[in-house]
Amino acid sequence: MATVVLGAQWGDEGKGKITDVLSEGIQLCCRAQGGHNAGHTIVKNGKTFDVHILPSGVLTDGCVNLIGTGCVVYIPQLFKEIATVEKNGIDTKDRVLVSDRCHVDLDLHTKVDGLEEVELGKGNIGTTGKGIGPTYSTKATRSGIHVADIFNKQLFDSRLRNMAAGFKKRYGDLLQYDAEEEIKRFDEYRETLKPYVVDQVPLIESAVKGNVRMLVEGANALMLDIDNGTYPYVTSSNTGLGGVFTGLHLNPRKIKETIGVVKAYTTRVGSGPFPSEQINEIGEKLQQVGKEFGVTTGRKRRCGWLDLVVVKFSNSINWYDAINLTKLDILDDFDEVKVATEYTYQGEKLASFPANLDVLEKMEVKYETLPGWKSKTVGLSKYEDLPENARKYIEYIEKFVGVRVKYIGTGPARESMIVR
Repeated sequence: MATVVLGAQWGDEGKGKITDVLSEGIQLCCRAQGGHNAGHTIVKNGKTFDVHILPSGVLTDGCVNLIGTGCVVYIPQLFKEIATVEKNGIDTKDRVLVSDRCHVDLDLHTKVDGLEEVELGKGNIGTTGKGIGPTYSTKATRSGIHVADIFNKQLFDSRLRNMAAGFKKRYGDLLQYDAEEEIKRFDEYRETLKPYVVDQVPLIESAVKGNVRMLVEGANALMLDIDNGTYPYVTSSNTGLGGVFTGLHLNPRKIKETIGVVKAYTTRVGSGPFPSEQINEIGEKLQQVGKEFGVTTGRKRRCGWLDLVVVKFSNSINWYDAINLTKLDILDDFDEVKVATEYTYQGEKLASFPANLDVLEKMEVKYETLPGWKSKTVGLSKYEDLPENARKYIEYIEKFVGVRVKYIGTGPARESMIVR
């Protein structure tokens, strides 16, 4: 049976911590989509780890970690992360696997990513610049490279040269890239990579038939989903529940629980709509107290009040069984807290989160104001020990969204978690 952990907002909700906590006793931890544009921070045994392409279960003894078919993999980053965790005494032998059907994120894709953002000018997406979008683009146009292709040198070299030639026609001298240099690098990667590569289909089939306990770790979040997010200001993969099935070949009937991770306020990195953003002292305070910097890029995150319209919309697509509310302690010093509860456009209440960017720009947001608790919640591990107003805040969220808040984060440490 599998537990699925998904981001319910625009990412950076703190999925790594709950994934790490739930990975105890888990035999297989999987990533289904995305690449090293994801960033999960985990505090374990007093040490802080940042992982980007490796599943967070890599820090749990005995847990096998699979980078699934729906992911795109930048090989140098994979090797770098493996080396980092091994340097800290964590054995990865036979515990890190990469699907041979993953697509390869090349330095070529990174170069193109930068050129595409420059070309968009003020309308740029605000990508991480990691080549993720161009990799998924070449996948969709059937010109990409599978991990499996790396082990056929003639095929790999030919496909890379053809891809580079195509981009060269598109960008001309703006594209400063040498295909032969990247080919030489992959000549060095090939043998090192081989032990990590696996045919995912029989692996997952065997795990399901053997009732292996599985944990699926979502990357990015629902509002960055290529189909359901704030398009075009999204990532290039399906970040919701649907991406789990296409990226892992998992039996839908084997999902035990789907957990939506919700930050106690809202943040976003990069460009795009953000209805509850606070470009004022509130936003600054949330940013500073919450230490809101992107794990992958180091960029400041835009901050605002919790948007329950977003969370409810997210639940309508991902069908959460439970919510993990993170970073509650960041709100400890606010006299009052607000939550966005309704959008109106031209005097009419909107039924859901709108797809139309023009509507998003012009609509009005209605807030509900709740009293703050002005008391420290850091490190609390029992629900009854929370201040009354903090409990009321949580219960308001539960009632509005219609999903139980089962896990509550009260600090960065692994132990700072309330389980109801």
